Amino acid sequence: MNELYKELLIKIGEDPEREGLLSTPERAAKAMEFLTKGYHQKLEDVINDAIFTVEDNHMIIVKDIELYSLCEHHMLPFFGKCHIGYIPEGKVLGVSKLARIVDLYARRLQIQERLTNQVATAILETITPEGVGVVIEAKHLCMMMRGVEKQNSCMVTSAMLGSFRKEQSTRNEFLKLIGK
Repeated sequence: MNELYKELLIKIGEDPEREGLLSTPERAAKAMEFLTKGYHQKLEDVINDAIFTVEDNHMIIVKDIELYSLCEHHMLPFFGKCHIGYIPEGKVLGVSKLARIVDLYARRLQIQERLTNQVATAILETITPEGVGVVIEAKHLCMMMRGVEKQNSCMVTSAMLGSFRKEQSTRNEFLKLIGK
């Protein structure tokens, strides 16, 4: 990847031998490896057996999980917050695992719509809750820095599965508790 970044510098008209750019290809390659580390992770490893038995089935919500991703169209960042709610049926995830699931899928080239569905589906398939709701609010630099250059735009996506889709009262409770 270092050589590709060096060539990119040349293609945009820069001198990769300039003092400030000497280590840029290496730093950029390391940054890209970090920003796309989700390709090298598996859901099972992220969960790491942090599934616990419970007897109650009250709604569980973790909100304001920050996320950072790269859009697959321009490879520019998008960033924001993810809100997750689910109603367990005998099993819950360790709370930090929800944030790790978000990172697993966010650290890939993405579109927000797919990311939202991947997070919801991963939770559904891992612990088979009664229902899952995921809402993501994000700002996209591809829309802010280039193109239409709309600085205050925010995209909101949701995925509602199980009882969150079937039961309006469940969906409404979730949306109210996350402030939507």
